[in-house]
Amino acid sequence: MKENGLRRIRRALLSVSDKSALVELARALQRFEIELISTGGTARALRDAGCRVRDVAEITGFPEMLDGRVKTLHPRIHGAILARRDREDHSRTLHEHGIEPIDMVVVNLYPFEQTAARPATTLEEVIEQIDIGGPAMIRSAAKNWQDVAVVVSPELYGEVIAELERCGGALTRATRLRLARHAFERTARYDAAIAAYLASQEEALDAQRGDVAAPHFPSSLELRLRKLRDLRYGENPHQAAALYAFDDEGGIAHAEQLSGKEMSFNNYIDADAAWQLVNDFSETACAIVKHTNPAGVALGATPEEAYRRALETDPVSAFGGIVAFNRPVDERAARAVTEIFTEVVAAPDYDHEALAVLRAKKNLRVLRVASRDEETNDELRTISGGLLAQTRDRLLLNYEELRTVTRRAPTPEEMEALLFAWTVCKHTKSNAIVYARAGQTVGVGAGQMSRVDSVRIGAARARLPLAGSVLASDAFFPFRDGIDEAARYRVTAVIQPGGSVRDDEVIAAADEHGLAMVFTGVRHFKH
Repeated sequence: MKENGLRRIRRALLSVSDKSALVELARALQRFEIELISTGGTARALRDAGCRVRDVAEITGFPEMLDGRVKTLHPRIHGAILARRDREDHSRTLHEHGIEPIDMVVVNLYPFEQTAARPATTLEEVIEQIDIGGPAMIRSAAKNWQDVAVVVSPELYGEVIAELERCGGALTRATRLRLARHAFERTARYDAAIAAYLASQEEALDAQRGDVAAPHFPSSLELRLRKLRDLRYGENPHQAAALYAFDDEGGIAHAEQLSGKEMSFNNYIDADAAWQLVNDFSETACAIVKHTNPAGVALGATPEEAYRRALETDPVSAFGGIVAFNRPVDERAARAVTEIFTEVVAAPDYDHEALAVLRAKKNLRVLRVASRDEETNDELRTISGGLLAQTRDRLLLNYEELRTVTRRAPTPEEMEALLFAWTVCKHTKSNAIVYARAGQTVGVGAGQMSRVDSVRIGAARARLPLAGSVLASDAFFPFRDGIDEAARYRVTAVIQPGGSVRDDEVIAAADEHGLAMVFTGVRHFKH
């Protein structure tokens, strides 16, 4: 059947590692009298379910060999897949050798990525999960997509079955093309995963021999992402945008949207900034973010208390902001959030009553975000012609790592406030200044070209009393003017990296004003 680009499916080869929904697909194929050919465990699963199936060995005349390494690598298989139906010479060749065409290939690959990700897996075990016959069949079928349909994932079975039913056992040209694109995307990701794994083994071996220091980043970087959805537009309406995600579940990219309007490009960026900030705290925390900078951050005994304290920092800027919690949201917190206009709420979970309150705000986007171990999740930034890669800034400090450099040491309450401010400062665009008291931001100065201007802006934006607060700076003070300016607002303590050639002048200024100052020895630039 060739009308309207349709191709009737008469024979299908099924050889899958992931047998999810396999039987349902096979039964659907047999309703259209499609002959099934299969291998090993797939054939057994189909027979156990009562499906009629021919073994590949019956087609090729050879048994599976070498512990299953060779079973479909044969001209009677690849010739049947690759033969063009519009070429008389191809048809003659098939006839001469007694080869019947295969019109559909259903293959998913050995679970290499999952095996390689398991910490205790040996190199030999991982190597055995490199599929050879599967990618070869996928590529053959995808190359000949005008005549052959290739299905590489159980996620695609439903649409294939639906079209077979609509078209009387045939598939359209558009569907075959789309399936071929999925197929090449899958083999590309698969090969990239293998190359990355082997590169890591090579570099580890070099380091073990002492040839070179093991680098954190590989010599080449293959990114394996899949598009989750197109977005309405990018940062601005004239820019196109889409959301791509790594395969591992978790984080904002994989967040489950429970309610509200479609997420925008800017929503995702701000939600991620807020989510990463609150997850740097072990205590119950809430962050309100605008344009990736914190408008207010606070800790609390409950999510509601944390939210209300964060809101106190800057209730004006919080309007239209992004709110993130690191604890499940209850009804009281949900009601507090809905008292003003909010764009997005992100949290690990919500109770039933909280969801009812939040869903009553039709435009409020509600995200349930799965936490995950991000130890290997590096940061990537595009630049013209390439990208930059760096390890994620995970550094958190404790009391013992701080060095008091002034005559007066911080009190225990000041030290608690300093560490809190330092954590918030890490998530604020440089040059960053954060005023805080224990567990609550007071004022934030972000993204200025001059550090002393950030000191002034943070103070100018403060709605809460500055007197008695502490100040955090993401990098060192190059001059004493920042300390002199901070002293005008009656702060009592400062936390900063230190390392300026004028540290002595800066410390002397703090002593003159009676401030306690601690050095961290590390900075937290965020560009």
